[in-house]
Amino acid sequence: MHGWLIIDKPAGPGSTQIVSAVKRVMRDGGYPKTKVGHGGTLDPLASGVLPVAIGEATKLAGRMLDSDKAYDFTIRFGEETATLDAEGELVARSEVRPTLEQVEAVLKRFTGEIEQVPPSFSALKVDGKRAYDLARAGERVEMRSRAVTVHHLSVRDEQCRDAPSSEDKNSARPGFAPLGPSTPLARNAIPWPPLEQVTLSALVSKGTYIRSLARDIAHALDTVGHVTMLRRTKAGPFGLDSAISLDKSAALAKARQLEQALLPLTAGLDDIPALPVTPDQARALRQGRKLIGIAAKPGLHLATDRSVPVALVELHGPELRVVRGFNL
Repeated sequence: MHGWLIIDKPAGPGSTQIVSAVKRVMRDGGYPKTKVGHGGTLDPLASGVLPVAIGEATKLAGRMLDSDKAYDFTIRFGEETATLDAEGELVARSEVRPTLEQVEAVLKRFTGEIEQVPPSFSALKVDGKRAYDLARAGERVEMRSRAVTVHHLSVRDEQCRDAPSSEDKNSARPGFAPLGPSTPLARNAIPWPPLEQVTLSALVSKGTYIRSLARDIAHALDTVGHVTMLRRTKAGPFGLDSAISLDKSAALAKARQLEQALLPLTAGLDDIPALPVTPDQARALRQGRKLIGIAAKPGLHLATDRSVPVALVELHGPELRVVRGFNL
């Protein structure tokens, strides 16, 4: 059992609880004891893609932490909480509600490389302690701003379809007198309604906090807000199409068919070119030795011996050295 089990995490449990649950599922199914880890923390509030590494795939969990992630999330306007989600204490209130048009206009400010202050209720360390431990103890936590990248940010399509079109704005509605094209108010006959909430989609770099992004978007709209729904739709190369529920994994394990849902170790290295090596070269790499004179482009490669992964290697100058070896 070496590979990736992609769990569709429900809202509620934390990532470490999901890892414990997968261990229990494997134990109940009679599978040999092996290492299990996850490739990217998800808040308890969040649901969606959680890559769970099994066996030798745990050696690649760090690479998964560095990968880009995609999310769908809902911002409820008018209230900001201490945790920036639905679980926290109310800390600010506003009567201002933006329109969809205003939301779409402000999203441009948050696309590309931006500066972001992480939530005080986060797992980041401040003076050697977890920020959320300090915050829960009532201490004032000063979080430093840092650069993150938002590759894509948009309103979910279904919400756009519900917005009034230009034709709708120029058409008559019950209670409104028909307006001709020459009427000054014709273009805005049906105003954009204020929003209580909006659902967005984002593709972001590692270290980006969606809760902070939601807070900052609300502030840019001269109001406050917090996240009420957060769903990760992609983590690195893994998406919802390959994710299964914990109940499904338990059923497969009891039937001794968990392998059906297990993606290969190499699925987490889809952006790394394969580098075939000979059995003798594979033996040397497994021993941690460098190889000289390998014809390949500089950079990371996946050394394989007859399609079996041997090691993640890096070619620098004439030397090929092992970055991470696999015991397969």
